[in-house]
Amino acid sequence: MRGVILREVGKPVEVSDELTVRRPGPGEVRVRLRAAGVCHSDLSMCEGRLPAQLPLVPGHEGAGEVVELGPGVAGPPVGTHVILSWIPPCGNCFFCLGGQPNLCVSVRSAGPPTLSAGGEPAYAGLGVGCFAEESVVDARAVIPIPDDVPFDVAAVVGCAVITGVGAVVNTAKVPPGASVLVIGCGGVGINVIQGAVLAAAAPILAVDRVPGKLEAARAFGATHTTTPDGLIEATKELTEGRGFDYAFEVVGRSATIRQAWKATRRGGTTVVVGAGIVDDMVSFSAAELFATERRLLGCLYGSADVRTGFTRLLRLWRAGRLDLDGLITRRITLDEVGDAFTAMGTGDVIRSLVTF
Repeated sequence: MRGVILREVGKPVEVSDELTVRRPGPGEVRVRLRAAGVCHSDLSMCEGRLPAQLPLVPGHEGAGEVVELGPGVAGPPVGTHVILSWIPPCGNCFFCLGGQPNLCVSVRSAGPPTLSAGGEPAYAGLGVGCFAEESVVDARAVIPIPDDVPFDVAAVVGCAVITGVGAVVNTAKVPPGASVLVIGCGGVGINVIQGAVLAAAAPILAVDRVPGKLEAARAFGATHTTTPDGLIEATKELTEGRGFDYAFEVVGRSATIRQAWKATRRGGTTVVVGAGIVDDMVSFSAAELFATERRLLGCLYGSADVRTGFTRLLRLWRAGRLDLDGLITRRITLDEVGDAFTAMGTGDVIRSLVTF
């Protein structure tokens, strides 16, 4: 089958016709991919900012249909349309039973790597490897969706939408009328803005260096926009100098985390949504933590339960309260993934979707 493969960190990805996928083992299913979003985390893995085993088939935001069940797997039945989850909940561990299935680490592939390239083992990005025509995953990683949901809409729900919207409604639990700051207006940041609109937040200030991203932020519901240089002045104007009730950092860098923290009011909440690297340290003094009573929250996968969260987001989309169609500005083939990474790395606002 065809797919995208990274053989060396920092080098361009390749498109190979020599990928193969093994038959699903016990507890696994084989999925035919139909659409996959190009997420910045995929680029970060290819650049070495996020850890990944090589050779790597990237892609973790995908949708398709089940084409084969492994031994002992009762469902979902062959032909079911599904969204792939890169953090599948086991349903039985401490975190799943405690209402935090996004923190589950129990589901791991028990067999050999599912993919191979030219006869050598290859690894699926975040366990799903969506930039290939097919993937074998744990049966708990496929979440059934209605057949009438377009695959391109379903694909973006699998990461960008559930992470961004979930950061607002699940992690922060933003109440109506709260002031919200969003730093970073890429694919996830736009969905943080959509989540803030759903929560009836006001005002909603979007911050980014790229004018096109600020334009997109306004289109998706930001009430105000500014570049980083204008953040201090905008904070004074919109919050009477107090700072925002909720500040979301959607970049994953220590500098922007501090920026979001400083723009959060006393007693407010800073939420780190961006995926950072392990050696990029953020410092806080003991005095400021004590005296300001600000809360600092991490957000992994929107603090969501994908077993119900994907369906809820699709219901909001059907009701016209969540714009999923507008998130995709370009549809590409597997051959164009490398170009999409290049555009993403240079700050291009085009959000690409691979269609199979």
